[in-house]
Amino acid sequence: MSLGGSHPSEEVYEAARRYCELRARIEEGLEPAAFGALAGLYTDDAVYVDAAWGRIEGKEAIAHWLEHSMVGLGDWRFPVEFVAVAGDDVVVKWTQVIPGTRPDGSGFTQSGYSRLRYAGEGKFSYEEDVYNMVQVLEDLAESGWKPAEPMNLPPEHPVRDWRLPG
Repeated sequence: MSLGGSHPSEEVYEAARRYCELRARIEEGLEPAAFGALAGLYTDDAVYVDAAWGRIEGKEAIAHWLEHSMVGLGDWRFPVEFVAVAGDDVVVKWTQVIPGTRPDGSGFTQSGYSRLRYAGEGKFSYEEDVYNMVQVLEDLAESGWKPAEPMNLPPEHPVRDWRLPG
């Protein structure tokens, strides 16, 4: 297994830092486009694969999806726990937090991971988000959480192709 990439490690680390910094700004409500702001970090032909929504191809489609998929979820949080870099691959470990607490005081949280592929010039050509949708649905039911506005639902039959582009 090769951990080498085609880009200098400092460049990949810097792109990962900028990605996490932007996510933190989104968490703090400092980005008017919210998650849509992330689209600027992807190449024009990027691919994004989400566990619920499936495969989205192209920067414009990703930008639309990032905004469309988050409607009604404005009170959810997605803090980053850590980042790992191996060659051109970046893994971001994050937590999804649904508002509310259980009777024991613990929160409704789910574990998530994103794999990003660095493509150069500060941009990523691929992101795959992995999380346990069964746990999300169980936590939603137990928490009684309701969206602040009508939310958009994932397609009934999303494209499950997680392969890297090219």
